[in-house]
Amino acid sequence: MGMRVGLTGGVASGKSTVSKLLTELGAVVIDGDLLAREVVARGTPGLAQVIDEFGSSLLTPEGDLDRAALGALVFSDESARKRLEAIVHPLVYQRVVELEAQAPADGVVVHDIPLLAETGRADTFDAVIVVDAPADVQLDRMLRDRGWTRADAESRMAAQVSREDRRAIATYVIDNTGSLDELRARVVEVYDAITG
Repeated sequence: MGMRVGLTGGVASGKSTVSKLLTELGAVVIDGDLLAREVVARGTPGLAQVIDEFGSSLLTPEGDLDRAALGALVFSDESARKRLEAIVHPLVYQRVVELEAQAPADGVVVHDIPLLAETGRADTFDAVIVVDAPADVQLDRMLRDRGWTRADAESRMAAQVSREDRRAIATYVIDNTGSLDELRARVVEVYDAITG
């Protein structure tokens, strides 16, 4: 297997854009949040397990998981959250193993993990890329691009580790305060360093 790289960044830092650019360069990007949605999509054994555990009131009329209702349930109930994680985490892990196995032997596998600094798992990767932007830039993006209220944006930022703590786990920092072209040039530079 080639290089295993962790990719992280604060909310609205531009991590999703960096993830797309890495994919364009040939990296295999494994997005844990995306997989967590896939394993409980309509018609999956994962969704059947969730409904067995929590009841059919969590289904939309179309037969999809009502993510808002599930979120409200587990947000206020620690034991419900743990029961949900006991279903979802092994399924996600299984998909991660499958996707890693399909990657080219000398390829770069990037694990997109929003809370990598918080989980303490940075040292399980060959390298860690941190996408970084100052707090005022993050705040501006959340208010402008996502339509969040200032209070929501500030509380989301406060719930994450500090920029300093995130930068402390970085092998490579990608500063995302400039233009898309500047960001692309920096991503290419980091990718070349990883593959070189």
